[in-house]
Amino acid sequence: MKKVLLTGAAGLIGAKTAEKLLAQGIEVVGIDNLNDYYDVNLKRHRLSLINDSKFQFLQVDIEDKNKLRELFKTNHFDVVYNLAARAGVRYSMENPDIYMTTNAMGTLNLLECMREFKVSKFVLASTSSLYAGQEMPFKEDLAVNTPISPYAASKKAAEVMAYTYHYLYGIDVSVVRYFTVYGPAGRPDMSPFIFADKILKGEELPVFGDGTQSRDFTFVDDIAEGTILAGKKLGFEIINLGGGNNPYTLLQMIELMEKYSGKKAKLKLGERIKADMDVTWADISKAKRLLGWEPKISFEEGIERLMKWHSTQSN
Repeated sequence: MKKVLLTGAAGLIGAKTAEKLLAQGIEVVGIDNLNDYYDVNLKRHRLSLINDSKFQFLQVDIEDKNKLRELFKTNHFDVVYNLAARAGVRYSMENPDIYMTTNAMGTLNLLECMREFKVSKFVLASTSSLYAGQEMPFKEDLAVNTPISPYAASKKAAEVMAYTYHYLYGIDVSVVRYFTVYGPAGRPDMSPFIFADKILKGEELPVFGDGTQSRDFTFVDDIAEGTILAGKKLGFEIINLGGGNNPYTLLQMIELMEKYSGKKAKLKLGERIKADMDVTWADISKAKRLLGWEPKISFEEGIERLMKWHSTQSN
């Protein structure tokens, strides 16, 4: 692997993946549309931390097929890592259209360019949200045909289209299903960022439900490493990337944040969101077997790193 296309390069996972690819001496063309779903300055901050001559960033939207074709014309990519996505369960209920155009049509545009320009390996970032209502721990062979949010439905569409291009055109595909990724400079719409920020500011902390809902939290560095490893030739595989241990409740996360901030959280309990899953828990035995991957950073260490970053931002 000498040169890759990395979409969503300004995102939490995208920027960390770029950093780790570059550390391996791999040339990275990173694209992102820098949309305003959340503060663009945070996205620019992540990009500013990437200082390597082998990294080229371009503001390109995966919905723009013509610009994508120009990229594929002028570069030879060994792997396409598609991390660009509209993410977030709740916002997808308010604006489902953009989720389908980006997550489904954007994926199709990339696959079409790969077919046309004969790029053989595709890594698609997907989501644990597809497992709603399934038996835990979640295994990749579960039927995930009942998504409960437009976000999950759009990711299912992307996965299915990727399989079609594998079947028809022989594109080698790894679908990596992420489980609640967090870390420094994370997404401001996710609970780790919101809770850390509110605790440090001494503000009320909104909790939808009673706080006992739990997630298989996974630190961004571990996720980035698993994503890169998924760039190997596998045929067509769906692979969970998650913490793999018993999931942690929101209340347990808040307790750790209190520990590492020295501040007490002011909880404001609210009504549970219908499209939110109660629990996520990954079976990662397949990732261990196929990729030799398992997470290295414990939840407590990850929260400590997160709180340190937020502390520096608030000073």
